[in-house]
Amino acid sequence: MSVPRAVTGRFAPSPTGPLHLGSLVAALGSWLFARAAGGRWLVRMEDLDTPRVVPGAANEILRALERYGLTWDGDVVFQSSRLALYEAALEELLGKGMVYACACSRADLARAASAPARGDEGEAADAAVAIYPGTCRGGLPLGKTARAFRFRVPPDLITFEDLLFGPLSENVESAVGDFVVKRADGPYAYQLAVVVDDAAQGVTAVVRGADLLGSTTRQIALQRALGLPTPAYAHLPLVVGADGKKLGKRDGALPLETLDETRLRATLAFALRALGQEPPEGTPREMLTEAQARFSPARIPREPRRAPE
Repeated sequence: MSVPRAVTGRFAPSPTGPLHLGSLVAALGSWLFARAAGGRWLVRMEDLDTPRVVPGAANEILRALERYGLTWDGDVVFQSSRLALYEAALEELLGKGMVYACACSRADLARAASAPARGDEGEAADAAVAIYPGTCRGGLPLGKTARAFRFRVPPDLITFEDLLFGPLSENVESAVGDFVVKRADGPYAYQLAVVVDDAAQGVTAVVRGADLLGSTTRQIALQRALGLPTPAYAHLPLVVGADGKKLGKRDGALPLETLDETRLRATLAFALRALGQEPPEGTPREMLTEAQARFSPARIPREPRRAPE
């Protein structure tokens, strides 16, 4: 298990609520990978899905990170200010014939899958269908107008080595099909934006929650299509509730008003244990300094960690 020598890591939360235990584990894991290697650590706000963005949440997340001592390098980047970069990438893919217009609505996709319609056009609808049937691959059906743009997935087997899960592979064409890179209601999709941003910011190590493991091959496919480098990937254990489901922002929120030093130490100790590291004694900053010196990626478990009651 190894990370790149010149490491640039990043933490990229969506400002849809306060920092919670699951995102603290992801932030801490990413920070430790970067700092233990003597590298840089960036923070990026993934705020493209504007209807879900909570006013003030970005500032609250940043203040919580500072309270834990998880300091970052450079300015915080907001995806909502980078639309020109995503547009340029989309135009490049269109010029290469690797993106096409799609007229399918969520109801169309649900009918194609014989499943109830749910979610919006784009990734949510794709999740219901599982594999996009390629309805618009050869052009828009007569009388239909474009609702989204899809990436024309090459028929390649994509293999990568996750720093925690080992070698993994997937044929994205057969597993997912052509996926959305710009949604019907205007926003660029997560898969395209994150690929463009990681390359533009020089990110060499993407350390994030295991719930995003399934996105990695799609992102590698886009990186190859755009001629962008592929970073190293590591997917950390999720924090789950008593029901075994991923902890949501409401379930494990860490609002600033409750973050006195006792709670900071307790939640930081939990996050370190979730990452397989033995929590040291001291103030939160002393704990981080010692944890960085002792950090061992080989100890990170693959299994989810249950949040404390």
